[in-house]
Amino acid sequence: MQKKLEVMGMVCPFPLIEAKQAIEEINTGDELVVEFDCTQGTESIPRWAAEAGHEVTNFEQVGEAAWTITIQKG
Repeated sequence: MQKKLEVMGMVCPFPLIEAKQAIEEINTGDELVVEFDCTQGTESIPRWAAEAGHEVTNFEQVGEAAWTITIQKG
């Protein structure tokens, strides 16, 4: 299963906070897709995912200052 979290326009650290809450609502093995435009999130979200034991399965820039990251819950 895949859950989408769209946090465009939110300033850091809110995309990370929202991602932490959203991943709690899905099952192990499911994916959380986070769409964000906070530059700091390009470092903080993947770092948090790795430290929390989740796997980043996709990470790409989708606009001039917009990214999408897919995290598989570990």
